Amino acid sequence: MSPRSAHTPVLLDEVIEALAIQPGDTVVDGTFGAGGYSRAMLAVGVGRVIGFDRDPDAIAEGRSLVPDPRLELVQERFSQMDRVLADRGIGPVDAIALDIGVSSMQIDRAERGFSFQADGPLDMRMDQSGPTAAEFLNQADEADIARVLRDYGEEPRARTIARAIVAGRPIERTAELAAIVRRAAGFRPGQKSDPATRTFQAIRIHLNAELDELENGLLAAERSLRPGGRLAVVTFHSLEDRIVKRFLRERSGGTPAGSRHRPELSDPNEPTFERVAKPVSPTERELAGNPRSRSARLRSAVRTSAPPRERKGERK
Repeated sequence: MSPRSAHTPVLLDEVIEALAIQPGDTVVDGTFGAGGYSRAMLAVGVGRVIGFDRDPDAIAEGRSLVPDPRLELVQERFSQMDRVLADRGIGPVDAIALDIGVSSMQIDRAERGFSFQADGPLDMRMDQSGPTAAEFLNQADEADIARVLRDYGEEPRARTIARAIVAGRPIERTAELAAIVRRAAGFRPGQKSDPATRTFQAIRIHLNAELDELENGLLAAERSLRPGGRLAVVTFHSLEDRIVKRFLRERSGGTPAGSRHRPELSDPNEPTFERVAKPVSPTERELAGNPRSRSARLRSAVRTSAPPRERKGERK
């Protein structure tokens, strides 16, 4: 059995519980990956699963991984789910699951260039189109690289690392980039965390516009769920979790508190989500079996009957 087919997604039981799937439901797995969530959804008796993934490898291999006629695979970003579902005549769905970020399949395949654990070409493209990570690093100026490392990796030494990257160009391999970052950050073997982790995360998020995709995906989910439908989102770092937390707070009627300097804000819109659950983290048992799940966090909520909010620039 390949590592991919053996992969169990993070917080699987908790996600399935949050979705409260009923027999015959139509469910969206917005981040199909290796099919772990879809397989579990089908096992509890859904009528139909629409699996989205922007990675052509995931779609090409998905049917053999989950050979079930109730599964329909779509090679598309999950931010486009509302458009795709409408085009296919699929009405509001009963539940949506999103597992944000890079998949284990992508990390474990050195040729995809997402990880420095094994040397490979510096690629990092989820949909395998557009500029590679190597092209970005070899062409961008120092200030742009530093901004990406600071904004998407929360890297305190962004300027120093960016300077070292520019000085070390051309860079074509993951091992080359990791070595440059470690030298610039003064990394010593045995340290608890590898500074290359933040740099790789930042470049990957920038290259794939992951935070924009998440924000747009939450809007698409709001448009795609029926009243009473459930949304479950798993994130892996603070940038992602902050976006989901803010979205669900705003959409459930929560507004930032006022102060002496700024009056309390009011939201004229009806809440589009309710029953926002407290965030859930992996159990010690899951952490023991899958250390990659350590930073995972699940947030979930239930769709109300209120109309979806307009997207920016959209007219009625």
